Amino acid sequence: MDLPRAENVEISEDSTKISTPRYAIMDTLRGSITIEISKDASAGVVDRFINLCKIDYFKGMPFRHVIKNFLIQGGDFDLNGAAQEWILKAKASGENSLSPKHEAFMIGTTRSPNNKGFDLFITTAPIPDLSDKIILFGRVIKGEDIVQEIEEIDTDEHYQPKTPIGIINIMLIQEL
Repeated sequence: MDLPRAENVEISEDSTKISTPRYAIMDTLRGSITIEISKDASAGVVDRFINLCKIDYFKGMPFRHVIKNFLIQGGDFDLNGAAQEWILKAKASGENSLSPKHEAFMIGTTRSPNNKGFDLFITTAPIPDLSDKIILFGRVIKGEDIVQEIEEIDTDEHYQPKTPIGIINIMLIQEL
């Protein structure tokens, strides 16, 4: 089953301010993942994530990199860009020093001046300190088994899934 590619969408930083939902339910081809949105995260990143959810930006978005014991990455980005470079270098170097800031099942996005896309990361293990690469804005509180199932899919030598896997949709909610 082919997933449609999310289109580049530019979101104005002046978008109408909305009440920040506490949770996001990410439906994937393998099941649902419940994310607690961090109230302490960067307000701009959280607002951007929420605005993109509201316009169905993530609907049909594929996971482009699935790296066992590291992370799952979805998003609209250049596959030859900087994000791919640091992801593959970090995994290949075998860096596994633990960082309490980037433990397993954290949700984040790249630190990037590019407003046209949005990378979405789910860490699958404690990973090296990526504070200069990823802004965390949430954590998985239900569906860790789904994240682990996605982490086990077959990938090619570039960590790209051999079978399409991705996000069906993300729904925002205030209460569980």
